[in-house]
Amino acid sequence: MKTRFIAVFAFFIGLAVTSCINPDETMEAIFQRDLEAIQKYLDENQITSVKKYEEPLEGVYIYWQESVSEDLNSIKRGDTVRVDYTGKLLTNVIFDTSKEQVARDNGIYAAGRLYQPLRYPLGLGFTISGFEFAISLMRPGEKATVIFPSRLGYGSQSENGIPANSPLIFEIDLLGITPGPNQ
Repeated sequence: MKTRFIAVFAFFIGLAVTSCINPDETMEAIFQRDLEAIQKYLDENQITSVKKYEEPLEGVYIYWQESVSEDLNSIKRGDTVRVDYTGKLLTNVIFDTSKEQVARDNGIYAAGRLYQPLRYPLGLGFTISGFEFAISLMRPGEKATVIFPSRLGYGSQSENGIPANSPLIFEIDLLGITPGPNQ
């Protein structure tokens, strides 16, 4: 009898908890909204490219504006990359950049910030995964635009003017790499 009471009690607790979850805010629902928003953006905005990588099922698109020979060594985990970048929302509102003039032109200039290329070791979690994935496919001297869903960006966290669950766009210029310590 006591076991049946506990089972019924657990059932009602579970029902109460699951009924409080908004079905429109599940990770899958957010991802589907991201995919639809990215596709709409791509339909409405022509991105010129000399090379592209498209993974529609994952919502990742990379369009190279400048490309170099494919036979160069690839970037490896731990290599230090040096990149200029501009981050945008699908509304084309710029939220971050490494370029001072772009920041000034878009009203996001911060007087105390040093605007210069970002330098960090690739693959060690210093940036968001969509950004790192795009750089891992690039070679020094290449410029590309990458678009990816919120789960490869900041996810459900809002971050410095970026609303939660926002697909992101980055314009990336890979200026150079320095081989990591294990190479």
